[in-house]
Amino acid sequence: MKPYLAESDIEEAAIGWLLEIPGYQYQHGSEIKRPPNKAVLEDRFAAFLHRRYPHVPPQVLEEVRQEFLFNRGADLHHRNHHFHLKLSRGLSKSWKDEGGSPHFEHFYPLDYEIPEQNDFLLVNQFTIEGKNVRRPDLLLFVNGLPLVLFEFKNPFDQEATVETAFNQLQHYIQDIPQLFETNALSVISDGFTTLHGMYSSGLEWFAAWKSTDGREVVQGGFALETLVKGLLTPERLLPYIRHYIFHEPDRGQLIKKGAKYHQFFGIQYALQETKKSIRPLGDGRIGVVWHTTRSGKSITMAIYTGILRQLPELRNPTIVVQVDRFDLNKQLYEDFVAAKDLVGEVQLAQSTDELRRLLSGEGGGVVFSTIEKFRLKEGEGGRELEHPILSERENIIVIADECHRTQYGLVQGFANNLRRALPGASFIGFTGTPVDSREADTVAVFGEIIHTYDIRQATEDKAVVPIFYEPRLAKLHLGNPQLEEEAEEITGGLEEGDKNKILWAAMEDAAGSAARVEAIAKDILQHYRSRSESLEGKAMIVCMSRRNCVKLYDALTALPGCPEVAVIMTTNIAKDPAAWNPHVRTKEAMEGVKARFKDPDDPLKLVIVRDMWLTGFDNPAMHTLYVDKVMSGHNLIQAVNRVATVFKDKPSGLIVDYIGIGDKLRDATHKYTASGGKGAVTIDVEEAFQFAREVVNSLKQLIPAGFAYQQWPALGKGDKFKLVNIATNWIVAEEDRCQQFMKEEQRLSSLMPLIKNHESINEIGLDMIFFQHLGAAIRKAKFPLTNIRKKEGQIRELIHRSIESEEVVDVFQMAGIDRFDISILNDDFLATAKEQKSGNELKLELIRQIMNEEIKLRSYKNLAKSRKLKEEVERIIHDYHNHFFDSLIALQKLRDVAKQLQDQEQRLQQLGITEEEEAFYEILSRHPNALQDFGLIKELVKEITALIKQKAAQPDWYKKVDTKAQIILSVKKVLLRKGVRAELQEILDEIMEQAEARYKEWSVKGVA
Repeated sequence: MKPYLAESDIEEAAIGWLLEIPGYQYQHGSEIKRPPNKAVLEDRFAAFLHRRYPHVPPQVLEEVRQEFLFNRGADLHHRNHHFHLKLSRGLSKSWKDEGGSPHFEHFYPLDYEIPEQNDFLLVNQFTIEGKNVRRPDLLLFVNGLPLVLFEFKNPFDQEATVETAFNQLQHYIQDIPQLFETNALSVISDGFTTLHGMYSSGLEWFAAWKSTDGREVVQGGFALETLVKGLLTPERLLPYIRHYIFHEPDRGQLIKKGAKYHQFFGIQYALQETKKSIRPLGDGRIGVVWHTTRSGKSITMAIYTGILRQLPELRNPTIVVQVDRFDLNKQLYEDFVAAKDLVGEVQLAQSTDELRRLLSGEGGGVVFSTIEKFRLKEGEGGRELEHPILSERENIIVIADECHRTQYGLVQGFANNLRRALPGASFIGFTGTPVDSREADTVAVFGEIIHTYDIRQATEDKAVVPIFYEPRLAKLHLGNPQLEEEAEEITGGLEEGDKNKILWAAMEDAAGSAARVEAIAKDILQHYRSRSESLEGKAMIVCMSRRNCVKLYDALTALPGCPEVAVIMTTNIAKDPAAWNPHVRTKEAMEGVKARFKDPDDPLKLVIVRDMWLTGFDNPAMHTLYVDKVMSGHNLIQAVNRVATVFKDKPSGLIVDYIGIGDKLRDATHKYTASGGKGAVTIDVEEAFQFAREVVNSLKQLIPAGFAYQQWPALGKGDKFKLVNIATNWIVAEEDRCQQFMKEEQRLSSLMPLIKNHESINEIGLDMIFFQHLGAAIRKAKFPLTNIRKKEGQIRELIHRSIESEEVVDVFQMAGIDRFDISILNDDFLATAKEQKSGNELKLELIRQIMNEEIKLRSYKNLAKSRKLKEEVERIIHDYHNHFFDSLIALQKLRDVAKQLQDQEQRLQQLGITEEEEAFYEILSRHPNALQDFGLIKELVKEITALIKQKAAQPDWYKKVDTKAQIILSVKKVLLRKGVRAELQEILDEIMEQAEARYKEWSVKGVA
């Protein structure tokens, strides 16, 4: 009897689960008669062709069989590619019958339309002769074609793992390559872990199939069973083979890729919604797919596009892939081009005219365009009033990448023009970051969330590597206690928006102070070199401004041992300093730098960026992101996910924080993992729209009577300026009218995000845009830019005078926290993320109030100590708000202060004094110039305490001048007798202040 389950038992279990699927049959390899060097069951394949195409002459079918089974290519990968194209697309053949009549047929090796017409056969222990004789554990033949290979290992043998199964697969590829010419999918399993992938992929690209319906992840189930029931049923396997596998050229090689479970189900659900929502069946709002950044969103979009192009109900559709900026989304375009097998030819609209030409035709295809290409044109008769209709076809689908950015509002502008140009189009959005209630327009434009795959699930699935967080603070320490008051004095009179811009610009400038930049450069180099000793790879540094990027580059490259560094930023040679010239690059040169940085073996190791490459740029070899820029929300998540891409043996990505983004990272990650991508839209859009109408009418009352601006968009630029100028002069001539206009216009602008997708927005859209322009002109007249720039310069100078530079510090080490490598998905890390009604800022404020109350209650006992503690509490809160550290560290520091209050009794015992004596001890110990002998201080405080208690043993003593004078004189004599000379008067003042606070309510009964 076997002592435990063996490898063959796992094989039998898999066969049992597969045979539960209707239509699957089983046969042992030894029972199948065929040439041992053949991997295909050719008689079964021929039988399928005869069943499927009975009307085709046998000799033609024989030619078709041979064409399917002969694969061209210099190597295995090219032969597999050639076969896969025939497998998924089929092949065409024409012939003439005996009477000379021509015939034509398109043949498929699988029946994709009627799954049960196919022959599904499971075969184990199937011997194949090649360079060596090999016997794979289990093969799934469909119509005689070996499409799925299984390799099993014993789950109770510690040495037998999926890694050893994968290793055995590599031997099969070398020894029996003919099996892999037709292979679509490979499965490796040790019973506990089951992974699927392409035969040619590295182990890091094999993945688990974790769901049977795409909505719920199977928890605690048997992974092999989930794969069988989730992927290998005919209704799933056949479309997967046809649409979800493709070959991608990469530096002269072919890379075979297949969809993961979240991509497969996300696309399946998106297709369902597409068929229901496209016009005229629906309202054209297909929905939103939220798949976390770096989890293969671009491949998902490409597969979805490829399937759309083949849907018969869409009748050769046009797919418009809409991006907001091409330089940020070039990677997406390149991914589509690489996935040519799926999507066909991809056309890029280089100009507005080219876009209009591409969309005006009747033929289908895939068109990439930036949203600004939907602009209004200047013509002989002036500027277009509205965008012309390019096509009224209803088989146009617009795919918007990162669909909840602001460009997609419908009031006026490019997004509005797009919908006017394509009135019959339907819209679907893809995003890597979650949609929340503040982005109600996303749902209004694109529809509800279709499918969600968040960062936590992606990390658990190893679709991305885990991201760790390490705060290494480079302080922006502002040593001027009057900074806020002085800043308010300078910016007084400006609107809040202008104030914020000025202060932000000043802080941005302060972050680039020479001493701070040098400290960061040294720390980055030391940190990167240390990290590179155990993990080879690339790193990116993010700075607050282009100027700071250049400063950091100069500081880094001046250090010995610095690897090659490049600054990646937009430049303008007409405006930028000549010293920045080494960082100016043509598009071609920038592409060259990108290729070098993405090459793991290239010596270019570090890049410094401000905005470029923070989205839409994928470099798997990059493992560290150094952050010296305040970011938040989806911008922050997009940035940190640059280091999340799976690559060889990269264990994780690391975020090194120099500016204090910890709280923002917590909040963004919490939202990214907890919201499910669903936001409750709590605003009554109809009510908001009616309110906007009222505000528009109020604004109309504040412009000159009979003032006509309705033709404003059609006017030339000069006439536009004149029109706005007339209204501006009229409004600013009277202060009350001016203030009322600005107030109403701001109210209108605040309503715009809520109503910009209302179906009747065009009724007031022109009014809203005109009043916004007019409001901007009025604010400019009231707050001239020269004045703002002057104040900006004053603020910068103030902050520079206030900076006290300090070295870079390890924040966790400083706070006494042992673990500094904390994953951004760690529950302890996420626990402090701000919720809708609570969060760390509220916790900090509450703790501050509690501690200040506690300090206040104790203050009469010890004024000096209470002031010291209160100052410490306020300094912690102040430093937190100024990004010196995040809320975790602030809470830790506040706990340390609280501990000082709790440890009082232990301290008194160590000092050998009473609580009353401690107050005077604190006073004397704060004056080292007067006293340094702590034994003498202890003697003095005991004598002074007894003396004061004796003299103050009468009602209202502190109101009697002579009594107070006697106490002062007595205390002074004691101090002088003990040799206290320095700072004598200051000490006396502090002692009397403490005596009044402590013994104010003293009574005769209280005398000891």
